[in-house]
Amino acid sequence: MKGLLSALYSACVYLFFLATFLYAIGFVEGVVVSKTIDSGPVAGLWPTLGIDLALLAVFAVQHSVMARPGFKKVWARVAPEPVERSTYVLFASLALALLIWRWRPLPTMVWSLDQPMAAIALRTVSWAGWAMVLISSFLISHFHLFGLTQGTARLMGRSASPQEFTTPLFYRWIRHPIYTGFILAFWATPQMSLGHLVFAAATTGYILLGIWLEERDLVAQFGARYIRYRQAAGMLFPKVPRLAPPSTGRESS
Repeated sequence: MKGLLSALYSACVYLFFLATFLYAIGFVEGVVVSKTIDSGPVAGLWPTLGIDLALLAVFAVQHSVMARPGFKKVWARVAPEPVERSTYVLFASLALALLIWRWRPLPTMVWSLDQPMAAIALRTVSWAGWAMVLISSFLISHFHLFGLTQGTARLMGRSASPQEFTTPLFYRWIRHPIYTGFILAFWATPQMSLGHLVFAAATTGYILLGIWLEERDLVAQFGARYIRYRQAAGMLFPKVPRLAPPSTGRESS
């Protein structure tokens, strides 16, 4: 019965996450959904900025605090291991839903590209960013990342073993391709409103902070192996190979 309840809980949380995430894509891209990053009643600059930054702070604090090993040890007393990850995903999805629901637009345009080909190019980069997020999540086990594997493990008669350290595809050259995808998706837009700029800048700042916290935990977990990987692969973009200095002809003398 516990296995069945864990599986149902994890499945429901995953579906809620998926719906929220897909809505968030429409929210940022300004397509399909009714509430977008630039829609809604317009108010004063400072009250709107305060509300939006507070919503972003709630999202950032939830992600950062609940992802730390110290918090997980305490939280394990409340949420059993099979549903611990799903519970994290639930709170993350709720924080994202709150951000979308209460977001206030700042419609002043920072830049607007009227050249059709340039606009198409930027939108292509943005959608490529979302694709990179999705593909990268499957490269490191999408369903484990979002708690479904752990929640259904007992029902399926297997144990949810911890993820191994691997570097498939994008991860060979970039340590955090999921974050790279988000940055591309948020910044590559032909119409950048002030509200969109605030969103992109704040989330990028949080990503950089999150990487610092995450890599500290990864070094503690994997030690020298992750340190070598960090030296070989770029953080958000591939490292540019260093060019060898030109020969002076003295080496053979």
